[in-house]
Amino acid sequence: MNLALRASIALSPWRRALPTLLLTELALLVVYRDTAAAMVAIWARSGTFTHAFLVPPIVLWLVWRQRHALAAPDPQPCRWMLVPMAVIAFAWLLGDLASVNSVTQLALTALIVLAVPAVLGTAVAKTIAFPLAFLFFAVPIGEFLLPQLMSWTADFTVLALQATGIPVYREGNQFAIPSGNWSVVEACSGVRYLIASFMVGTLFAYLNYRSARRRWIFVAISLAVPIVANWIRAYLIVLLGHLSGNKLAVGADHLIYGWLFFGLVIGLMFAIGALWAEPEAPSRLAPAPLPSSSSFAPPRPSEKFWATAATAALLGALPHLLPWQFARSSGDTTRPQLAHVEALSEGWQTEAEPVSDWKPAFANPSAELTSTYSSQGRKIGLYIGYYRAQNYGHKLVSSDNELVKSSDPKWAMISTSDDRTLRAPSQSVPLRAALLRRSASLGQPEQRLVAWQVYWVADRLTASDPWAKVYGAYDRLLGHSDDSAVIVVYTRDEPPGVAGPLLESFIRANFDSLVVQLRKGRDGSNASVASNSPQLLWETRK
Repeated sequence: MNLALRASIALSPWRRALPTLLLTELALLVVYRDTAAAMVAIWARSGTFTHAFLVPPIVLWLVWRQRHALAAPDPQPCRWMLVPMAVIAFAWLLGDLASVNSVTQLALTALIVLAVPAVLGTAVAKTIAFPLAFLFFAVPIGEFLLPQLMSWTADFTVLALQATGIPVYREGNQFAIPSGNWSVVEACSGVRYLIASFMVGTLFAYLNYRSARRRWIFVAISLAVPIVANWIRAYLIVLLGHLSGNKLAVGADHLIYGWLFFGLVIGLMFAIGALWAEPEAPSRLAPAPLPSSSSFAPPRPSEKFWATAATAALLGALPHLLPWQFARSSGDTTRPQLAHVEALSEGWQTEAEPVSDWKPAFANPSAELTSTYSSQGRKIGLYIGYYRAQNYGHKLVSSDNELVKSSDPKWAMISTSDDRTLRAPSQSVPLRAALLRRSASLGQPEQRLVAWQVYWVADRLTASDPWAKVYGAYDRLLGHSDDSAVIVVYTRDEPPGVAGPLLESFIRANFDSLVVQLRKGRDGSNASVASNSPQLLWETRK
C-alpha cells in the first residue's frame, strides 16, 4: 500500500463516523432492550411475523450493496435530526405508559433509523434510504387488519358458493352449507400472506425496477394479489370439503393446501414481474483520484461526531428515567374491592339465576364481578373487569381481550353495530353493541345475547379502544392512578327486538350507581392491605 492510499484511509471521516454510529445504535438497543426483546419474542411465537428474522440481515446486505456509493458523500453530523429523535422518544414514552407494543416498537425502529442521518448526515441517509425504510418490516404490526380481512374473506366465499349453486346461510363470519358448517377465523384472514407478500414484493420492486412508477405498481400488486388469492383459497377449500363429503381440506391439510396455493400464486406474480425488470444502469462515475502527499488536509475534529452521538443516546435514555416518577404515583398494587351493587333504582332487583353461561374473554383482571338483575320478569347480566397497575401482560385494552374469542367452540360473534350514546342522569354513556350466539350442542339449545360494552378510564367513559389507550396514557403522564374497567351489560335476544330497550332501561336507571362503585374501588385502595399480587374478587349470583 503506497503512502497516498494509506493517507487517504487515515484521513477518511468514515474512520471516526462509522464506529460512532455503531456505538450509538448499540446504546439505543441496550436502553430499549425490553422493547427489542418483545419484538423478537413476537417473531418467535407468531407465524405471521416469523419473516421478520430475515429483515436485519437483508438490511445489512442492502447497505453493503451501496458501499461504493457511500464512499462519495462525506459523513457530517446533522444535529437538527435530534429534534425528531426527541419527538419519537416521547412517543415511545406515551406508548409505554399505555402498554401499546406497536407504538413502542415503531418508535424504537424509528430511533434506530434516525440515528443514521443524525450521526452521518442526510446525504448518507439518502444513499441508503430504502434499506433504512425496509427496517420497519421488522416491526410486528398488522393484526389490526384481521377483522376486515376475515369479513372480506367470508363475503367472497359466500358469494362464490352461491354463484356455484350451493345454498348458504350466513351469520357473521360463520356460514352453513348442506354438507356442514364453516367459520372464517384468524388463520383464514390471509394476514400472514399479505404481510409476507408486501415485504418480499417491496424488496423485489427495489431490486428489479429503476423507475418509481414501476416500483409503486408492483408494490400495489403485491398487496392486492395475496388478498384475492386468499379469497380464492378459502372458497376452494370449502368447495373441496363439500365435494369430498368433508373428507378433504377440513383439518390441518387445508392449511397445507393454502400455503401451496399461496406459494404458487406469489411465484407466478414474481415470474410475470420479472418480464418487465429494468437492468441496473452502469455507473458513469470515474474513480476518484487518490490524494497526493502534498494535498493532505488536516482531519476534521471528531468531537462533533461524539457530541451528536452522545446527545442522541441521552435523548433515548431520557424516557426511561421519567417513568420512575410515574411509577411512584401510579404503581398502586393494593387489592381492588368490588362489591355487589345494591343501590338499584326502583323496579330492579338482584337475581340468583344467571342470564347465561357466557362470560367476556378479558384476561388477567385485577378483580372482576358478575351479577344478574331483573325487572318485570326480564333479566340482564352485568360484568365488570377491573384493572390496576397495568403492564404489557395485564392491561384493559388488548388484542387478547374480546367479548368472544374466535376460537371459542360454543360462542360466536354474529355482528357488531355502530357505537351509540345513551344519557344517564348525570353523564352520557357511549356504548359498543354486539350480537352473540351459542351453538346448539350437548343438549344445550341455541342462545342469542345482545351485549353492550363501555370502558371506564381515568373517570372518563368511551367505547373506543384507541381513546381508552389515550386516556390511560394521559392520566399516567400526569402521575395519576391507572385504574380502569370494562363494563358489559347483556341479555337474551328473545324475542328479537326486546333486548335493546331492556338494556337501555337498566343503563339509564343504574349506570350512575355503577360508576360510584368503581370510584369507591379506586379511591378506597389506600385503605386496603398492600399486596404484591392483586386479589381476584369473583362474585357470581347463581
